[in-house]
Amino acid sequence: MASNDYHFITHWRVKSTVKEVADILSDALDLPRWWPSVYLDVQQLEKGDERGVGRVIGLYTKGWLPYTLRWQFRVTEEHYPYGFSLEAWGDFNGRGIWTFEQDGEWANVTYDWKIRADKPLLRNLSFIMKPLFEANHRWAMAKGGESLRLELARRHAATPEERALVPAPPPPTTTSPVPLLLGTAAAALLGIRLVGRLFRTN
Repeated sequence: MASNDYHFITHWRVKSTVKEVADILSDALDLPRWWPSVYLDVQQLEKGDERGVGRVIGLYTKGWLPYTLRWQFRVTEEHYPYGFSLEAWGDFNGRGIWTFEQDGEWANVTYDWKIRADKPLLRNLSFIMKPLFEANHRWAMAKGGESLRLELARRHAATPEERALVPAPPPPTTTSPVPLLLGTAAAALLGIRLVGRLFRTN
């Protein structure tokens, strides 16, 4: 696997039906409302067929690290309400598979995300910063799970008063670029020292 190749599998378990989860996650244009920590802007570029297959979505996203991503995805398969698949391109390229399974009153949600990071920052620094970039993705998905639970709580609220008590979803971070730059410099220095030691011992 190349240093800029990534494969993540995320699991969420929420008290809901697969239909409700599918309705929320397949409505890409609503992502900035209930998952604002990651989805800053979402636009529909192509409509697709009556089931949404072929639909193209443009996205502007970020995690807790101080960089943003611009990318698109096309829905390639639809298995409503049990999931859908997509292909992605732009700052990263690859495919994603959402799977929803009912388990009594709970819905098990799995996201299988296999990508190659092509944004210059990610592509060029993955060989030393990969653990940090992976942590950034895991943070984003953890916020997604938290935001989904809050969205379900809002939908399940019995009264407007009960709905008003549900906290707002986590907002986007306003992280300074300084930690990333310092981390990059430290990682680069460590790499140079390790290489120097290897040469001295050979």
